[in-house]
Amino acid sequence: MTGRWPQPTRVLPSVAEFTAWAARHASGTRTVLLVDAHLTDSAIAALVVRALPVHEVVPLDGPGTLESVVALADRLRHGPARLVAAVGGGSLLDQAKLATALAGDPGVLPRLTAPQRSGLVLLPGENTRPLPLLAVPTTLGTGAEVSRVACLNTAQGKRLVVGRSLAPELALHDPLATTGLPAELAVEGVLEALFRVAGVYVGDPQDRPVEDALAGTLATQLLGLGYRAVEDGPGEQVRGAVARLSALTHGDWLQLDRDPYALRGWYLANELSTALGIRKMTAVAALLPTLFRRTTAGDGRLGSAERLERLWNELRSAAPRPLPADPSAGIAALLEHWGVDHRPTAHPADLDAIARRTVRAWGAGLPALGGLTLGDVREILGDAVPAPGPAAR
Repeated sequence: MTGRWPQPTRVLPSVAEFTAWAARHASGTRTVLLVDAHLTDSAIAALVVRALPVHEVVPLDGPGTLESVVALADRLRHGPARLVAAVGGGSLLDQAKLATALAGDPGVLPRLTAPQRSGLVLLPGENTRPLPLLAVPTTLGTGAEVSRVACLNTAQGKRLVVGRSLAPELALHDPLATTGLPAELAVEGVLEALFRVAGVYVGDPQDRPVEDALAGTLATQLLGLGYRAVEDGPGEQVRGAVARLSALTHGDWLQLDRDPYALRGWYLANELSTALGIRKMTAVAALLPTLFRRTTAGDGRLGSAERLERLWNELRSAAPRPLPADPSAGIAALLEHWGVDHRPTAHPADLDAIARRTVRAWGAGLPALGGLTLGDVREILGDAVPAPGPAAR
């Protein structure tokens, strides 16, 4: 368990492989288990405790804050653990990734606390994690168990932290971990992975035949799994496949020589969900028809109309139910088929404030919005999120 671990994350695809790995490599290694407070008695947590020499269980509740991550890092830094296992959803895994990175290098803290308006925080490339991290995702879609990014709640808003040291060394994918996941959250997980691969595909105008073919295959596979989850329920086979495909959407091949900020919709959805207190995928779903419509109309800052049409035609051909040819109408129909909540409401004054926050954190000279102005962002939000009706007041 010593030495620098290889990248990318090694994925253990089943409980059997994890148990075998633990017997070979983790025998006698003191382990601390970070687990969602609601999952301390779950079967997957019990499995980790049986397979690893866990000496301490630390329940975590709620989204991580800067203060909670710093406290957790200090606890890990001064404890006897030589391996950290994290069992929970994307928020918990993000806390584990940040805390273990900070435990290894106190120099990370100034990066997290430096006053800045940018929503993006870059960690030093040379930073390494002294405590190997095993990530066990209990939700679908985020891919947090393999990604080099983490979200952090701060007084200035939600920040996106990026660094090579954030990628866990190991990840366990097994349907046991997502047992009991509500069907609507499983479907949203499929949409999240689909949004990620499609957003990068459309958001960068360059044609790369090999990578484009891989992205198209990944997107159509996810589409089929979404319909299976809706029509037959998210059974073990579906959940296992979604977890594997979601992890693949974080692969270097998808981003190779592409605009690192191609997924423009993420930045808008991040601010919208945070301000309105709604789930991230509710915000994404609300924005997608508007983003597709503007892209099709030729707004190259949001993506390539030609590439959107090409990808949408692939998805339509693979869909088990008819979808409109127009990408905007088509994605709206897909959201209806999948029963994804995509109709949040907000008062105009709230959207004004969200637009300002979005541009401050990601635009106005910063590259993430690709030249979208305050007026552009406000118009997109207004098209996507209507004002509440009389009954909602």
